[in-house]
Amino acid sequence: MMLNRRQFTMGAAALLAGTGLSMPARAEDRVKVKFATDWLPQGAHGGYYQAVADGTYEKMGLDVEIVSGGPKNDTRPLLVSGEVDFLMSGNLLLPFEDIRKGLPLKIVAAHFQKDPQMMMAHKGVYKDFADLANAPKILLGSQGMESYGRWMMKTKGFKEERVAPYNYDMKPFFEDTQLVQQGYAVSEPYEALAANVEIDSWLLADEGWNTYSCMVQTRDEVILTRPDVVQKFLDASTVGWYNYLYGDATPGIEAIVAANPDQSVGRLTWENEALRSLGIVDSGEAEKSGIGAMNAERIKAFYDLCVDAGVLEAGSVDLAAVADYSFVNKGVGLELRKA
Repeated sequence: MMLNRRQFTMGAAALLAGTGLSMPARAEDRVKVKFATDWLPQGAHGGYYQAVADGTYEKMGLDVEIVSGGPKNDTRPLLVSGEVDFLMSGNLLLPFEDIRKGLPLKIVAAHFQKDPQMMMAHKGVYKDFADLANAPKILLGSQGMESYGRWMMKTKGFKEERVAPYNYDMKPFFEDTQLVQQGYAVSEPYEALAANVEIDSWLLADEGWNTYSCMVQTRDEVILTRPDVVQKFLDASTVGWYNYLYGDATPGIEAIVAANPDQSVGRLTWENEALRSLGIVDSGEAEKSGIGAMNAERIKAFYDLCVDAGVLEAGSVDLAAVADYSFVNKGVGLELRKA
C-alpha cells in the first residue's frame, strides 16, 4: 500500500543533517519506487516505514511505495516480474536459492546483522543453549527444521526424534514448562510477556548461525541501468533505520499501525527496544561501516556452514553472483547513532 509522508518537522530535519540528504524534491520530480516486504507491517520493518513517514525518502527524491507481504501474499515473485524494484529477503538461504535457479537478482544491503531467529524455554528450566538439546520436545516449523534445525543437529547436539512441528500457536508452550520452541526475537517473546510467562531465550546468531537478515534484493538490470536510484534508496533506508532506532520513532510506529491495525504502539515500542538491545540491526560490521553493511567473507562463511550442516550441496551456489557490495559499507548515517 502507499504511505503518504506526514509533515516533516524541524526535529527530524536536525536528525538528517550531515547525511547528504537534500531538501524534498518536487512531487513531479520524485522517482517512483516500489519496495516489497516479506510479511505484514511490523516492527522489523520499522526503518522503511520511518523513512516514508518522516520524509527521508522524499528528501532523496524518491516516492516510495511499500508493498506488504503476508500469509496470502508472497511478494518474492514480484521482484522477478518487475512489479517491484526492491524486495526484502529474510535470510541468505533465499538469495542462494535464487542463484541456484538462475534468477538475475542480487543482494545490495543487509539491514540486519543478526538473524532474529531464536530458541526459547521457560525461565530457569535449561541452563544454557547446549542444554536445550536435552528437552523432551522441541518445536520447529518446517522451514526452521530444514535450515537452522539441520545446523543445530549437526553442530549443537540436537536430535531429530525430539523435534515436533511448530504451528505458530503459543498455547502448547505456555502449558508445558519443559517445552523448547523456535521464536522470532521481536514476536514470540512479546507474546510470552503479554501472557505473564517468563522465558529464557537464545539468539541463534549468538550461537553461530551467522546469516544476515532483512536484506534488500534487486534485479541485475536495476543495478546496471539505475544505480543512482539503488544508492538513494539504500542510503535513505539506512537513515530511516538510524532514526527509527535512535531518534523519534513515532512517525514509523504510527505508520506501521496505520498499515496494520493488528499492531499497537505499545508492542512496536517494545520491539524497537528489542532490536536495539539485541544488536539485530546495529552491531558487528554495521558499527564501523554503517547499517546495511555486508561483505563477501561472511556470506561465504554462512554458505560453508550450510554445506557442512547438509542444508546445501557443495558447489551449488555461485557466490560471486549473490551480492553487489558497491552500495554499502560507506558509513552513511553513522553520525546519527546515539550511545
